[in-house]
Amino acid sequence: MVRVCSDDESGSYTFRCPTCAVAVAKGASKRIVDLLVSSGVRMEVWRMPAELAEPHVGPQLQPDDLLDFHLVLERDDWFSELEDLVRRSMPN
Repeated sequence: MVRVCSDDESGSYTFRCPTCAVAVAKGASKRIVDLLVSSGVRMEVWRMPAELAEPHVGPQLQPDDLLDFHLVLERDDWFSELEDLVRRSMPN
């Protein structure tokens, strides 16, 4: 399969190795995309997620933040604790 991003026209293609059946993904120039599509490879056009264009405010996520989140998820009351954290972080 050939994939082309409609936002920046970057291309890639995927296939399964005929020897070991491992999935392989490679970047592809416009020339390679055209060659693959003209030879019958199916093309899929995709768009980047809209969230990439959203403003990002606040401090950058750090590894310790992920560890803290993991520790919260190990507790039975994780959902109510996260609700409380979100409620406290919302502006009044």
